[in-house]
Amino acid sequence: MPKMKTKSGAKKRFRMTATGKVKFTQAGKRHGMIKRTTKFIRDARGMSILADCDAKIVKKYMPYDR
Repeated sequence: MPKMKTKSGAKKRFRMTATGKVKFTQAGKRHGMIKRTTKFIRDARGMSILADCDAKIVKKYMPYDR
């Protein structure tokens, strides 16, 4: 059988944790930060864990990253 291909967009946007959860960076932080609230900037810092229903879809895009 040939190898399955990983979606290029998914490998750039998501990372897997050691327990198999999917991490992602918060969106909306590239520009226009002056108009954002301090609470938004603080909450969007770092990475977040994707919900299980969405993580199931992303794991199909990255078959070898489990």
